[in-house]
Amino acid sequence: MRPILKKIIFSWIILLTGCTLAKVNVEVISERTSLENQILGTYNALDNEMLMAASVRGVDPRGNIKKPPRHSQEHKDAVTALQVQAFHEYDITRFKQIKWAGENNQGLLTPFKMDKNNIPGHLSDFAQRFTQQEFDAIIFQVNQAREIIMQRVIDMNENLSKDDIQEIRKTFGKLNRENALAGEKVQNDNQEWVVKK
Repeated sequence: MRPILKKIIFSWIILLTGCTLAKVNVEVISERTSLENQILGTYNALDNEMLMAASVRGVDPRGNIKKPPRHSQEHKDAVTALQVQAFHEYDITRFKQIKWAGENNQGLLTPFKMDKNNIPGHLSDFAQRFTQQEFDAIIFQVNQAREIIMQRVIDMNENLSKDDIQEIRKTFGKLNRENALAGEKVQNDNQEWVVKK
């Protein structure tokens, strides 16, 4: 049999039997719910607005002073809330590492007892400098900022209303739980506090 005839017969056999050599790519795009994606999109837009506000020039190319763009009070409050979170990020991370605070299932921080006795050596100086009043004030400020951001997410998203606040809280709680580091306290959906592994 000639080589060309063999190729034709082989090709027809493949076509008739339904075999294919095509490569199939399956991609999982996201395991997040649509609400989580809406919240993350709105939160990221807020974060970008904060960066834009920080980078706006106060003078035009000719050296004349420009008026800053006008924003609503809610927008200003949300930008300030993001700044408060960023300002306290270092302290909050350490509070969670030494188990003075944990992420609850409502998107907020829950304070725990300030035990200064069982602190890892590298965090000892950090822990010793905080009074109960300072610790409480930081937790309060960060939780207040988180509340403002949750409200702003509702305000900015036409698909959300004040009736969705409980779902938004749960979603923020879930996202904070997912982002928690191993060894930090998190509250699961059953109201139980566990140490993330």
